[in-house]
Amino acid sequence: MKRILTLNQISHVIDDVFDDTYTVAPDVTDPDGILLRSYNMADYAVGDNLVAIGRAGAGVNNIPVKEMSERGIVVFNTPGANANAVKELTICGMLMACRDVVGGNRWVNTLTGDDVAKQAEKGKGNFAGIEIAGKTLGVVGLGAIGRAVAGAAKALGMHVVGYDPYLPKNAVFDFRVGDLDQVYAESDFVTLHVPLVESTRGMIDAAAIAKMKKGVILLNIARGELVDTAAVKAAVESGSVAKYVVDFPTQELLNTPNVLVLPHLGASTEEAENNCAKMAAEQLKDYIENGNIHNSVNFPSCGMQRMTPYRIVILHRNIANSLAAITAVVGNEGINISNLSNQSRGEYAVTVLDVDDEVAPKDLARIAEAKGILKVRFLH
Repeated sequence: MKRILTLNQISHVIDDVFDDTYTVAPDVTDPDGILLRSYNMADYAVGDNLVAIGRAGAGVNNIPVKEMSERGIVVFNTPGANANAVKELTICGMLMACRDVVGGNRWVNTLTGDDVAKQAEKGKGNFAGIEIAGKTLGVVGLGAIGRAVAGAAKALGMHVVGYDPYLPKNAVFDFRVGDLDQVYAESDFVTLHVPLVESTRGMIDAAAIAKMKKGVILLNIARGELVDTAAVKAAVESGSVAKYVVDFPTQELLNTPNVLVLPHLGASTEEAENNCAKMAAEQLKDYIENGNIHNSVNFPSCGMQRMTPYRIVILHRNIANSLAAITAVVGNEGINISNLSNQSRGEYAVTVLDVDDEVAPKDLARIAEAKGILKVRFLH
């Protein structure tokens, strides 16, 4: 029986992914896999039996990825599974920033008497706004979410300019792509859709804001730490930033004029939670049962159709002659290889061997002793 530990409440759709050979619960011990959403694993004690972690969402800053990599534990995320939900909230944030719907709703609910309609007509001018059509949206980060936001903005009549430092050379978009300074200088709205890594932490600081149009509307539905909070508050107070829409509440942002704080609603739709849960569960199951890797943040993609009932999955460092060392050990033990795949990315690599027969534990131990090996699994 394979065991899956859920560290957060996960959508019931995973029940359709895991069959009765799995125990899936929040209290299983020594799990083969972990499913989570926002649970912080920084101090979580990982057992030797764990082979993979599935994050039902895109960001993995709540998982110590480097530590997991060194232990040969594959970390999956679900890019694009919540893209539509985040796209819709981003568009909603733009509209709320342009049209003071929230303020108007609060005010109209204070009205009393028989002439509420007349009072509303008299006071509605205090909530007049601007339209987004014809304005320029700068999209920072052109992954699944950023591209979806750009497409929706164009459909609403906006001009779009995008930036992403990791675009492939042959990438083609139906909107302009420029450098970051160009996006800042041209945009009436700037929306962030990048992961939180060291190079993006605090990327929206006083220097970045100084490059933006005066009166820009800034949206952060990605990660709170992308923005220097003190800098953006000062910019809002001075009018350099007209509005700041953020989906990550902090004490210093609450009740600040022209700052619209949302309670982390980005992926909080039934559809997004189902999509993320199903995708994470399927990836976890495929790796546990077949050693196939799709959408891992720490190991390369590796998918191979089973040629025999017996498969060896080896996670190792991406060093010279590692494949030769593995196949030499396998050959010396008289194990015949029917098919093989070797993939590498950055520091790490994956080798999958389909072999003709059962492999004894002592032979697997010999493979594990080779230089750079992180984890060896035998699937049958």
